[in-house]
Amino acid sequence: MDMQARIRLNFEQSIRSKQEAVEALADPIARGAQRMLDALMSNHKIMSCGNGGSAGDAQHFSSEMLNRFEMERPGLPAIALTTDSSTLTSIANDYCYEDIFAKQVRALGQAGDLLLAISTSGNSDNLIRAIDAAHEREVTVIALTGRDGGRMADALSGEDIEIRVPGASTARIQEVHLLCIHCLCDLVDRKLLGVED
Repeated sequence: MDMQARIRLNFEQSIRSKQEAVEALADPIARGAQRMLDALMSNHKIMSCGNGGSAGDAQHFSSEMLNRFEMERPGLPAIALTTDSSTLTSIANDYCYEDIFAKQVRALGQAGDLLLAISTSGNSDNLIRAIDAAHEREVTVIALTGRDGGRMADALSGEDIEIRVPGASTARIQEVHLLCIHCLCDLVDRKLLGVED
């Protein structure tokens, strides 16, 4: 195997995935950013969750909100539901793993808040339960999904926004998810700070 050829192939596939996704995703990303802006301007917070690499994305998003993205600004209220190991393990131990995010949403979520739920397959039971809990608490969901949206797509309400990455490769979907997160952060910052290009 020629390692450099394989590296070039991975880069080319990643670039192609992003180019193929932009037309499908520009509108839902813009709507998601506006929904985030509206929530933040109304003193609401954004919760985020996912499993595995998507948990890392949830934490990445939260850190960009709480600290900063590319411009200086006050911190914005966001919390990754993936980070508290004592809470996660106690819920999984006392109840079940499928409830690790839903119980947090029920405890922390308030009407007007947002939940950013991230899954490449859209079939994670704990995310679907978190979406159901969000609806119970009048929390709007922005779902980052892939492939056909999975069961998460069916769990969404008319008020929710799905940002569904076309394609089947988990790695390529995750790469586009990260770009979507950066687009959301960039748009929120620019609108909050009144920055025009």
